Amino acid sequence: MTTKLDIAPANDREMVLARIIDAPRENVYRCWTEPKLLTQWFAPKPWTTPRAELDVRTGGSSLIVMAGPDGNEFPNPGVFLDVIPGKKIVFTDAYTQAWQPSEKPFMTGVLTFEDEGEGKTRYIARVRHWSVADREQHEKMGFHEGWGQCTDQLEAVAKAL
Repeated sequence: MTTKLDIAPANDREMVLARIIDAPRENVYRCWTEPKLLTQWFAPKPWTTPRAELDVRTGGSSLIVMAGPDGNEFPNPGVFLDVIPGKKIVFTDAYTQAWQPSEKPFMTGVLTFEDEGEGKTRYIARVRHWSVADREQHEKMGFHEGWGQCTDQLEAVAKAL
């Protein structure tokens, strides 16, 4: 099970999930960047991720489709703003493919991956919202519980590689 770290948000529009994951950094990064791996952990069960299309490079687009237990699908298009292989991924839903603005930007995610001792990863996910209201909405949607569960699922997949 991941170990929680206590890292404060930078401001009132940010939420942070910080963990020590019991898997090598390269594996954790792969789980975020390889569609076949991402679909195994990205949605909190009983939700699923039936499809992921990832062009993991600065300016590349992504489409991650989550499905509820009832089968309804929720597509999440976005763009990678910054990618430092093995170390950092910055993504947003403010744009969709080819830098087309989305109808309602909601968040930007900043993920960092650092070696933490032998075979472990310091994983920090900062989720920045356009407004305090958006952050509050994300909290009510279950950000901490959902992202925490997904991080445990991520760890299981990364450990098995």
